[in-house]
Amino acid sequence: MQIIEKAREIVEFIKKHDDVHIVTHLDADGICAGAIAARTLERLGKDFDISFVKQVDEASIENVLNKNPDVIWFTDLGVNIDVDFENIVITDHHTTVKHYRYSLNPNDFGLDGCVALSGAGATYIVSKSMDARNKDLSHLAVIGACGDLQDRRERQLVGLNREILSDAISAGLINVTKDIQYFGRESKPIFRLLLYADDPVIPGVSGSEEACISFLMNLGFSRKEIYRKWVELSKGEKRKILSEIARRLLDKGFGSKSIRRLIGEVYLLNNEKEGTELHDTREFATLLNSTARYGRPDIALKLCLGEKENSFKEARKFLNNHRQTLSTGLQLARAKLEKRKTLNYFHVGNRVRDTVVGSITSILSKEFSSLPLIGFADGENGHVKVSARYRNSGEIDLSRAIYLAALSVGGTGGGHRYAAGALIPKGTEEMFLDALEKELGSQLSSDVL
Repeated sequence: MQIIEKAREIVEFIKKHDDVHIVTHLDADGICAGAIAARTLERLGKDFDISFVKQVDEASIENVLNKNPDVIWFTDLGVNIDVDFENIVITDHHTTVKHYRYSLNPNDFGLDGCVALSGAGATYIVSKSMDARNKDLSHLAVIGACGDLQDRRERQLVGLNREILSDAISAGLINVTKDIQYFGRESKPIFRLLLYADDPVIPGVSGSEEACISFLMNLGFSRKEIYRKWVELSKGEKRKILSEIARRLLDKGFGSKSIRRLIGEVYLLNNEKEGTELHDTREFATLLNSTARYGRPDIALKLCLGEKENSFKEARKFLNNHRQTLSTGLQLARAKLEKRKTLNYFHVGNRVRDTVVGSITSILSKEFSSLPLIGFADGENGHVKVSARYRNSGEIDLSRAIYLAALSVGGTGGGHRYAAGALIPKGTEEMFLDALEKELGSQLSSDVL
């Protein structure tokens, strides 16, 4: 069965029921997916409600079942536990062990859920199959894909994501341009854009504010001019900075591959103001993350649905807090870093929110890329949140390893090949790591054989 046929089957199933409860993930892709599902059901005239969760577990399932919906629609959430409820719809892109009839997942069709389609994208395919006029929600699927970093590997969206991008372009919602790939083109002063540049790192510049200021002033920028944003620079000024970055990379032996990663596609939202966090899809996604992960997914949802009068101002406050939390969390994680035989790990306890440990793990994994990196943070109800990242390709499947290790200690887990997560009982961290290393060792042995 082709993916569009599956979408049509799901559409017919949803149409037969009156009350749908959406359960979506607490990140940018999940918020966008939930917004697409909500708007789709609203236009269909269905009664619906929406919940935001970190992960599907027995408690989150029970909370929804207590509301007695006709259908539960999971968006951007892999369901890896048995659910005693038949009317389940899933639009997702994570690798899962459990399978349900009304599930649309790119992995089930031979596509890579890490780059070909996001959770928001899977939800959009169902939405567009419901009504072609829902094409005006395509920009949300693009934001979701960028929030899930699906454009990072190729420096552009590929696969079904690219078809959705075409919908957004033809609907006049998104404009595509080629530009620098460092984060913060719209909102950061150029010296801060360079400060956090990490893919590729700028030798002798990234990580040092003093070095960034010196770098720019040596290129002829005044101390006042370094506070301009990248989008405010002329083509000549941009070219001057890029040329110097490329020269430094070559001098340090990085090669042409790293230089090519400096430039790629940028997706701009035509209906948003230039120079704000809403104009660039990657920055929009970060705004959603920084709001939803701090307990206000309702504000993030309003942003997606166009209710920006008050929600944008509120979201910006959360964004500033998120930046500070990340900075503090990264320092703590580095101090707590431990090395085992086949992985690195850190445990920040209750000093960092469990909703942020994934972001910290992702950032640190760029510095410690030779081994998988596991991050722990205390969660709710006696659980510990686990985030896992691995930047090398072709050797291990973190999704399977995390799932099995979590299962062995009475937890739940899953995700993608190179990015996964779990919830495990507090106090089982060492047993979890033992089980995880055993599974990783088994995978590596099989790979060798």
